[in-house]
This record gives sequence, structure tokens and C-alpha cells, in this order.
Amino acid sequence: MGIGDFALGGRSARPRGNRLPRRERRAQLLESALEVFVASGYHAAAMDDIAERAGVSKPVLYQHFPGKLDLYLALLDESCATVIGNCREALASTEDNKLRVAAAIKAFYDYVAHDTGAFRLVFESDLTSEPAVRAQVERVTTETAELVAEVIAEDTALPAEAARLLAVSLVGMAQVSARFWLSETSGITLDQAVQLVSGLAWRGIRGYPKTEEPADGTEAD
Repeated sequence: MGIGDFALGGRSARPRGNRLPRRERRAQLLESALEVFVASGYHAAAMDDIAERAGVSKPVLYQHFPGKLDLYLALLDESCATVIGNCREALASTEDNKLRVAAAIKAFYDYVAHDTGAFRLVFESDLTSEPAVRAQVERVTTETAELVAEVIAEDTALPAEAARLLAVSLVGMAQVSARFWLSETSGITLDQAVQLVSGLAWRGIRGYPKTEEPADGTEAD
């Protein structure tokens, strides 16, 4: 029995024999690799499993990706870009900062809740000992925090360093709470979870108005 028969929710391997343009074939291989890596993790996944899942021969798979790490990194790059792009779109969707907080947090929850399970590569990778993988994973926190920090810096009197620290805190809250929510069976819906967490975040971040208050956020005497 192959991996497609049980670890991927009963999905069967794709039929062989279909010729596709190179770009479409690459997209298909990435989709199949995502299913295998999410189901098995990097170390347990095999190129044989990915080729079988995609319905291609191993030589075809190697024509596109020289090795398993190359395939994993390509997939991780795509997944990380998706998270960052979702956050950028959320922040640009409104000029109301309260709604911005909710939209940014919902972007993380939507990503974690997506049925592909791609978030496991980004937030739960079993290959962070590999420098190239670790760099990609850290890129998500760094770049999403930079986006959030720009908004905070524009709308408060805080210096860039302080805005960035707050932004990293908000991003961390969104990432960790979304993964915790997904693992729970409490019955809290996605929208309810976003409302709770964004409410908490907004109550904190709105305490930094654009005034002449000290840079550490404490009230002036």
C-alpha cells in the first residue's frame, strides 16, 4: 500500500501518462510534494512517494528538482511567500487600524486552517537544522513583522526599534494562537477565535497613540 492510500486522507495517486507543459508539471509536482511532506514530514518522505503521488516516474521528478531538499525548499519558498502576501493584503485592505489588526490576525488563522496543511512546513518544519530552511522559516516572522511595524511606526510616536518589537509580538501571537486553536476541540469557530485574539491585540496596541509620550510607551509625568 502506498502513501497515497492512507496517509493523505485516502487520496489515490494520480494516473500516469499525461504530458504537461513544464510550468504545469512543476506546479503538479509541488502540489504532490506538499501532500507527502505534510503527511510524513521531511525525513520520512521519499522521492518515490512524491513521484507516485504525482503519477510520474522518478526521472521526470528529478528533471525538475535535483533532490529532495531542492523540492522542499521550492515548496517552502512558495508557502512562505503566501503567508507574507496574505499579511500584506490584509494590512492594505483598510485604513482603520482596529480592522487592520483583525484582518492581519485572520490572515494567519485562514492560512493555518487551509486544508492543504501547508502551514506545517512553515511553522512546524522538522528540518530547521538546515540553514536554508531555517532562513525561510525566519523570513516569515521577519517580513510580516516588518509590514506590521511600518503601520505601527506611522501611527504612533514610537521609534522603529520599538515598533518592530511590538510587531514581532503581534505576529507571534497570531501564529501561536492559530496553531493552538487548530489543535483544540473546544468548539470555538475560526471567526470567534479571530475576534477574541484580535480584541486582545487591539486593546494592547491602541495604547500607543500618536502623542509626545516617551518612547517606551509609559505616561509622561
